[in-house]
Amino acid sequence: MSKLSFAALVVAVAFSGVASAQSSDPRGACKADYDKFCAGIAPGGGKVIACLNAKRDQLSASCKTALDSRKK
Repeated sequence: MSKLSFAALVVAVAFSGVASAQSSDPRGACKADYDKFCAGIAPGGGKVIACLNAKRDQLSASCKTALDSRKK
């Protein structure tokens, strides 16, 4: 494997890890859904997560994935 190919592989793996981390973080992945469905809910005590779960059928795919990753 050439040095250039190896470097490209390392960069691709690094970026896939960053994308994965962002999609599993509910604060980032669910921001738009929070703003749309739960903006009046103050954080604390799991109230925001409960609100998002109540609207689950209307959430974005990335938010659903992030919420599911919290359950594991």
